[in-house]
Amino acid sequence: MKALETATEVQQWTAHDTQLLVVAALGIALIVVLIAKLKMHPFLALVLGSAFVGLASGVELGKVITNFEDGVGGVLKEVGLLIALGAMLGKLLADSGGANRVVDTLLAKASGNKLVWMITLVAVIIGLPMFFEIGLVLLLPVIVLVTQRSKMKLMRIAIPALAGLSVLHGLVPPHPGPLIAISAVKAELGTTLGLGILVAIPTVIICGPLFSRLAARWVPVDAPAVAGGIDTQHTADLSDVKRQPSFGVTLLTIIFPVVLMLLKALGGIIWPDAATAPGIRIFFDFVGQPLVAMTLAVLLAIVTFGYAVGFTGTRITAKLGESLGPIAAILLIVGAGGGFKQTLIGAGVGDAVKKWAEGANMSVLVLGFIVAVALRLATGSATVATVTAAGIVAPLASSLSPTHAALLALAIGAGSLFLSHVNDAGFWLVKELFGLTVGQTFKTWSVMETLISVVGFGFVMLLSLVL
Repeated sequence: MKALETATEVQQWTAHDTQLLVVAALGIALIVVLIAKLKMHPFLALVLGSAFVGLASGVELGKVITNFEDGVGGVLKEVGLLIALGAMLGKLLADSGGANRVVDTLLAKASGNKLVWMITLVAVIIGLPMFFEIGLVLLLPVIVLVTQRSKMKLMRIAIPALAGLSVLHGLVPPHPGPLIAISAVKAELGTTLGLGILVAIPTVIICGPLFSRLAARWVPVDAPAVAGGIDTQHTADLSDVKRQPSFGVTLLTIIFPVVLMLLKALGGIIWPDAATAPGIRIFFDFVGQPLVAMTLAVLLAIVTFGYAVGFTGTRITAKLGESLGPIAAILLIVGAGGGFKQTLIGAGVGDAVKKWAEGANMSVLVLGFIVAVALRLATGSATVATVTAAGIVAPLASSLSPTHAALLALAIGAGSLFLSHVNDAGFWLVKELFGLTVGQTFKTWSVMETLISVVGFGFVMLLSLVL
């Protein structure tokens, strides 16, 4: 209790903190109204919403602009580059006939409900070492083509894939969020990994294949005409393809970046001290960086999906160029979402939530979850939610057993996934890639993320009662 009592004396809640939360809520509402009611382009709506929050919260005029620019740059220098590389890989995958090969194989092995479960399994495997955004752009061609060819509704296939990627990203190391929480609360990596997988499996099942039945009824849309620069309504023109890639070659090309990232994760586990690690660990760290892994994957695809199928160098370059045009708007919207997130953080919304949490008196697992939820809702950043929540509850974690310290890290991770909405760049990524409206994205992606958060935390609490 001493740690909790000390924390409550750090900072007091003020009227300005209340004002910040009201401004944040009004800013979010403004963006929704501009897009849904006035039909304004999401990029402009996010710019105006960010300006409103910055000005109404009393931030200096110069800071209003720099906060937004920092947010845009922070997202685009990471996610933006990966989206572009993913679009290139997806274009070559589709135009070489590789995507059709994968879809044909999946449909031959399974149909109906079995196909949904197979997509879920594929997403979990890819999601284990990969960031959510990379896994999504890699799986996008497969998701939309399976939807088209199987005659199933888009959400029946997309939700299981999204759930598999999201759950692994939020709950299972070596993803950044879980690692941050593990480090802050001094949990053991191995214990958290084992318990994370134990929580992740039933959470994916409930929030993926099972929830997709409801999501497909709520939003009964078909595959979009264009998804990430790939035409899904018309059969790919394979007239200049002399020989389609085999299923094995296609699969190896798709999972190549997955393997590189997995090697990086394994290297960190085998040689935890980077200072004394052998050269192979440094090599794995380099090639396992998302940007490096995706760049190498595109270079490999140029060979396996380009020269090997009969494309000339000029034709390959043209296809890579064609892949970038359709994602321009996606990049701007995702970047503006990051700008809005950073505007909220720069205004002090995250600090206001932190003050409230420091005065709370409740179970450390519940506190960690609720603080992460509040920060996720306020800032839209799972990373900010994880870092801040873990920092707040860290003094209370010193007396926990290794098992419960691991469960605390998972509770924070579950809270950081709660209700992705307009201040989250991931919300706009899903909306634009699948061609959904704001309302449809709320009914599917946002509900799924909330379900993942609540269900995952529920399993964490169950484990806390028996372990």
